[in-house]
Amino acid sequence: MRSMRSTSPRNFLASALVVSIGWAALGAPAALAATPSTQVAWVPAATPAEVERAFGRARGEGKPLLLYWGATWCPPCNQLKATLFNRQDFAALSRSFVAVHVDGDRPGAQKLGQQFKVSGYPTLVLLRPDGREITRLPGEAEAAQVMELLRLGLAGGRPADEVLRDARSGRSLGAAEWRMLAFYSWETDDEQLLTDADAAGILAELAIAASRNGSAAAPETVARLWLRALAASDEGKGLKADEPLRARVRALLADAAQARALADVIANGAPAMVRALADTPEARAPWLQAFDPVLRTLQADPGLSRADRLAALASRVELARLELPRAELQPALPAALVAELREHVEAADRGIGDGYERQAVIPYAAYVLERAGLWDEARALLQANLARSVWPYYLMSQLGGLERRLGRKDEALRWYAQAFEKSQGPATRLQWGAGYLRALVDLAPAQGARIEATARQLLAEAGQDSGAFYKRSGRSLQRAGRALQDWNKDGREAARMKRLGAQLQTLCRRVEAADGQQERCRGLLGAGPKAAG
Repeated sequence: MRSMRSTSPRNFLASALVVSIGWAALGAPAALAATPSTQVAWVPAATPAEVERAFGRARGEGKPLLLYWGATWCPPCNQLKATLFNRQDFAALSRSFVAVHVDGDRPGAQKLGQQFKVSGYPTLVLLRPDGREITRLPGEAEAAQVMELLRLGLAGGRPADEVLRDARSGRSLGAAEWRMLAFYSWETDDEQLLTDADAAGILAELAIAASRNGSAAAPETVARLWLRALAASDEGKGLKADEPLRARVRALLADAAQARALADVIANGAPAMVRALADTPEARAPWLQAFDPVLRTLQADPGLSRADRLAALASRVELARLELPRAELQPALPAALVAELREHVEAADRGIGDGYERQAVIPYAAYVLERAGLWDEARALLQANLARSVWPYYLMSQLGGLERRLGRKDEALRWYAQAFEKSQGPATRLQWGAGYLRALVDLAPAQGARIEATARQLLAEAGQDSGAFYKRSGRSLQRAGRALQDWNKDGREAARMKRLGAQLQTLCRRVEAADGQQERCRGLLGAGPKAAG
């Protein structure tokens, strides 16, 4: 993942599953295609040469290139498949660009992640034939809004870095350029245009510039920039809300049409915005009252996807927990809210017939049940789907996290072990394996043989993938390395670490020296460079 990330729990989850309702419509698990959509001529790519051929085609045909970076199991990826990639107008528009699909789990594909500065699933990048980025499309916006942005980008959009530079230097932008900036996916920017630390301040700077007299920015564009600045402000540390900004937000929430146009920002960012708008429980209380009816309206809006409606409900749960510790296991929430959540989840479970949508919504629903303290119901929802899941390993990992938070160490390790055993694809196996290793070190440090065997397996698998020290895979291995260093911090596991070090040296001799990958490999069990990206 990670540049400026939304605080929405939707970004916490990455899963795919199929449960009983709607199974007949889907057929066997294999019926869920690995390609993003069947009506678009996606070009699969996992190597620089394959991508360069796609760019050659784009140059030859005079078309932009749309790069989709994803994984078969991740919920937001499947949300795109359910709401955007399956649209007939998207299929028709795809004739205006070269559509390239990079599955992060194809061998070597993580190298492309470094080349294009992508690591979070999903990432959608629209590029000119010469390789310059026009924009990164937002995965959490409504499909119709993404379609509008795609059309704007295809209509001769300038590179995003150029537009941002002009906006910050006071040069005049057109309404479309302001809109593209307001919707730009800073969450998947990978710190190209701005860093995490700069996010709130620069978004506020853009909002101020867009608000000036003579600006071509539409009111909704200005409002979107302000709300995104608030949501990125890290509980007010990045952006200090003043009374004019508070008045602006109050007016926006009171305007039903504007609030609906900003549904994605409000549904996913309300808790962060409230923390940025007020810093005491007393000052936050009026904001809870102001946001709640808007979130209720979005939660019930049939024009929004189920995932977006659930996001609005999830924000209501988080707002009800606002004054509690983040790790509180049994929050005392209003009974009516808990009843609404149960009803909402049950209705989604009954009503979803599309397999991709189910993969996007059900794991998220289990997470929200956890946040409401409904642990048994979250567990039951996940366990009920294991036998019918196309990719059960994520559900197992989610169950491991659930049991860990409840202090049930043996159960947690059992699920983490199964998740690693069942996981598929080189990048995913390293990610799940690193998670299992970290859990072993934290929950069962005395099980030295088990920890060493798991580490040996991870290193062996890393040696089979040429992209193992790039992007997500590189970060997974760094996490595994830090876990092992923590395990041996008192030197008691020196003998096992020496054996692992010998295996690592053999692996590193085969790793490419390019991009510092060999150095990163050699530093895995000690001080050394961080993983790329």
